[in-house]
Amino acid sequence: MKKYAIIVAGGTGQRMKSAVPKQFLLLQGKPILYHTLLQFKKAFADIELILVLPQNQFSTWHLLCQEHPEILQQCPHHLVEGGATRFHSSQQGIQAIQENQQALVAIHDGVRPLVSITCIQQAYQHAEEHGNAVLAVSSKDSIRQWDNNENVYLPLDRTQIKLIQTPQIFEFSLLKRAFQQEYQDSFTDDASVVELLGIDIHLVEGNYSNIKITTPEDLLIAEALTQKV
Repeated sequence: MKKYAIIVAGGTGQRMKSAVPKQFLLLQGKPILYHTLLQFKKAFADIELILVLPQNQFSTWHLLCQEHPEILQQCPHHLVEGGATRFHSSQQGIQAIQENQQALVAIHDGVRPLVSITCIQQAYQHAEEHGNAVLAVSSKDSIRQWDNNENVYLPLDRTQIKLIQTPQIFEFSLLKRAFQQEYQDSFTDDASVVELLGIDIHLVEGNYSNIKITTPEDLLIAEALTQKV
């Protein structure tokens, strides 16, 4: 089945305390986005990549591609302008796909460059069998939730909690139908958009190193993890 991956990156670098948007920061000497794109190409050589960026970041990305020619050599991709929210950026990426045949489409955070190749491959396989697949891991920490009635944080059973990651993979026809819905504040990720159609979401095992790089500490951790590999 035809495979696509929509890589969504709209960060500004505010939480990273950087003038450079976080997706353009260097990890092991190359832009974070390069590592992210490369993982999907390593997983499936024939995958089609769609990169969604704010229009005002296009020129920066083009310059980085010139400075690092391996980006386009190893990870050819379509560049698409993003929207005002994550929902609208995903929507723009989906609309860029001209596909009448059956296809699987992953949507992935651009600043999750350490998703494992095995996880990507297994998630696509699960999505092909069940219609969708969303990476998730169990919480390692104790968790508490605020209770307005008791005015206290009450403990939750962490064995019943899953931490959601990306990629989130769906049949293209299902994803296209889901993103024809009007935007709602309750759309916390792409799976929540699909779920509103009454579709059951299938969770598959992610990897703990698949962190979302949003702070300077995250970047240090990513550097350590890539050196370990």
